[in-house]
Amino acid sequence: MRLDHRLVLIACVSACAPMLPEAPPAVVNAAPAPPPASPPVAAAQERPYSTDAAGFDGWKQGFLDRKGGARRDAYARQLEGLSPDPDVIRLDGNQPEFSRPAGAYIANAISAARVAEGRRRLDAVPSGVVQRYGVPAEILVAIWGLESSFGQVQGSSDVIRSLATLAYDGRRRDWAEDQLKHALDIVIDGRRERAGLLGSWAGAMGQTQFMPDNYLRLGVDHNGDGRVDIWGTDADALASAANLLAQAGWKRDQRWGYEVTLPSGFDYALAEADGRPWSFWAQQGVSLVRGGAPTSGEAAENGVILLPQGARGPAFLALPNHYVIRRYNNSVSYALAIGLMADGVAGRPGLVGTWPDDGPLSREQRFGAQTALARMGYDVGGIDGVIGSGTRRALRAWQVANGRTPDGYLTAVLAEELMRGM
Repeated sequence: MRLDHRLVLIACVSACAPMLPEAPPAVVNAAPAPPPASPPVAAAQERPYSTDAAGFDGWKQGFLDRKGGARRDAYARQLEGLSPDPDVIRLDGNQPEFSRPAGAYIANAISAARVAEGRRRLDAVPSGVVQRYGVPAEILVAIWGLESSFGQVQGSSDVIRSLATLAYDGRRRDWAEDQLKHALDIVIDGRRERAGLLGSWAGAMGQTQFMPDNYLRLGVDHNGDGRVDIWGTDADALASAANLLAQAGWKRDQRWGYEVTLPSGFDYALAEADGRPWSFWAQQGVSLVRGGAPTSGEAAENGVILLPQGARGPAFLALPNHYVIRRYNNSVSYALAIGLMADGVAGRPGLVGTWPDDGPLSREQRFGAQTALARMGYDVGGIDGVIGSGTRRALRAWQVANGRTPDGYLTAVLAEELMRGM
């Protein structure tokens, strides 16, 4: 079957972001825990895209010292002749779900053609997988579609080279070295030949883009052939994704969330803060855009109000399963795209609200805004160019102090204003 070339490109982009190895928030139905304090402002300087061969060889020896153990010689053989990949370093600093506005990301990720293809693919999800893990078929199909265009675009990067490059680059060294060790173990243990260990630039593998640790820990041999083949066997890939979500705390018979309408005068300080049951939000005047109410089980959960494009864009009540999806990729845009595509695949109506037509944030604007906030004494949770929950909290505090609507949304115009104030 021939896929629209634009869908293939989108799949390549969405597969770039790895599943996170960290545990979810201690209470998965609440907002993520506050991040650690910001590093020194000097950390905001952007790193050059270095591919120094001597430095890379030095890193390899250090990696073997740190992680080799009894397998040092086997690891060394797999790393012999390896060089860093400059494209990996460049892409790692500009992941699209962290630079483009949520609306632009979501509109591209869940086109009408992709949703229609997802409906056609529902029957590919084994009923036993849904029954065993409790994850709806439409959620699995949405992940399958966004991660690899239903297996059509799985990535052609050498996973070991990609992870070695990320480890050498140093921004996420501990994480990347652990993933590299797991990738090497996959090859050495005979689970996958080195030539077939291919994936995204970030080291994510197969039809559902598993990182090596999750492949070893959560991969499922659903067809019983003795191999966990997330590359060539649809059932294995989908069962593995379902297992990951189930282990992360997926709540059966509950949705990921709902689009909501906020009342005039809504206290935006409540957004992306502590989770609250539906009774609290209803008392604040929040309502579902299409009327009605969450199920009794959902209403009892602590839901969080999300404003991915601030007060001017759609608002959402994020339920626990939204945060479970973020175990796949800790991006609000990504998790919303999965949830909204799943709704479309299941035949539910689409969004009522419209996304503001905001442009993307450049690296300079992202780093500059974080640096400016940190210099003013606000805790952005780390100056890394990623506009995550820590930066949004800091921005919301700045907005309160400066008489602005505290929606925590950073536009290009606001970033430039913050940078001028440095």
